[in-house]
Amino acid sequence: MDFFAYKNNKLYCEDVDLQDIAMECGTPCYVYSKKTLERHVEVYKNAFKTKNNLICFSVKSLSNISILELINKNGCGFDVVSGGELKRALYIGADPKKIIFSGVGKSYDEILLGIQEGILSFNVESEAEVYRIEEIASLRNKIVDVAIRFNPEVDSGGHEYIKTGRKGDKFGISSDDSVLKIANYIYESKNLNLVGLACHIGSQIMDLESYRLTAKNIKELSIKIKEIGNKLDFLDLGGGLGIPYENDKTPSPQDLISIIEAELMDAEERIVLEPGRSISGNAGVLLTKVEYIKDNFLIADAAMNDLLRPALYKAKHDVWSLTESKAIDQVWTIVGPVCESADVIAKDHPINADVGDILAIKTAGAYGFVMSSNYNSRVRPAEILVDGQTFNIVRSRESFDDLIKNEINLND
Repeated sequence: MDFFAYKNNKLYCEDVDLQDIAMECGTPCYVYSKKTLERHVEVYKNAFKTKNNLICFSVKSLSNISILELINKNGCGFDVVSGGELKRALYIGADPKKIIFSGVGKSYDEILLGIQEGILSFNVESEAEVYRIEEIASLRNKIVDVAIRFNPEVDSGGHEYIKTGRKGDKFGISSDDSVLKIANYIYESKNLNLVGLACHIGSQIMDLESYRLTAKNIKELSIKIKEIGNKLDFLDLGGGLGIPYENDKTPSPQDLISIIEAELMDAEERIVLEPGRSISGNAGVLLTKVEYIKDNFLIADAAMNDLLRPALYKAKHDVWSLTESKAIDQVWTIVGPVCESADVIAKDHPINADVGDILAIKTAGAYGFVMSSNYNSRVRPAEILVDGQTFNIVRSRESFDDLIKNEINLND
């Protein structure tokens, strides 16, 4: 559910006409709904029957500090995958004890920052990472909490690029024997404390059976780990729940959590989830203006540098006109101005549109702005947050000065 809807034939975000935002802020621009974000967080929180849980929002899906502050105020922790994301979470006042640091390539400085801030856990993904964290902790006379990320051998997720829980994927540790070996090493370490077991099987997952198998696997492996050491604090099942991009039916957070809680009914550990897309995805749209019509092409001012998903994953996004039509009698391929044939927003899409019209690319809140770039020396778009009848710019549109501010002209 989201709060983008037609009222009197005009497309609104909550109680704001999107045309007004386009006219005042220009296009392309991202528009987020505060009410939608809050609603999705509340759905996750209310879905748990047990209070022994933690929801860590995936910062990589949408990292604007105003959005993170909103999610923090609504009681979530954060899943981060870089030092920059960790600094964003800390900047908005997140509780370090509700921050989990994932990712396969944590640098020395990133680990040091996490240790200094006292985060909940590093989700370790290799033996080498365990040794590095131990070394840094030892040098600073610290005991650091870690969780082991393992691959449950569940093949799930949308595009091949977002499947992450199989043997051979770069993420996690692939065999139970390797996990147990690392667990034993951590238990014997003076500077490491094993607090959890973690996994993440992919993204845009529609099949709840994949989650049931994952919960079953993590429970069985946790029992083996506890046989060689102390009890664990949490079991982290990651995120990845799919959302509808083209009116497709998707499982709800309630469905997901019901499956997980049923499988982990006897587990002592608290349950950690890392939702991203299912909170932020349909909370945002990308507004774009039609610049030209050429044959069957609508040439818009938004491009693959603004929204990479269609080019990278062949992802499909619904596109709406800001004016509701009773009958649609046109089919267009909507493209951007970037000099790549892959710069296609939507192919053979039914929509009534003309030059100068504003279009809304739906379900663009997750992996939208965060994956944007300055390719073709294009400035990145503004971000706007709607709250009821008001809206605020939460990131200004870049300027040419922004493009070159870190460059050095050797002739000056």
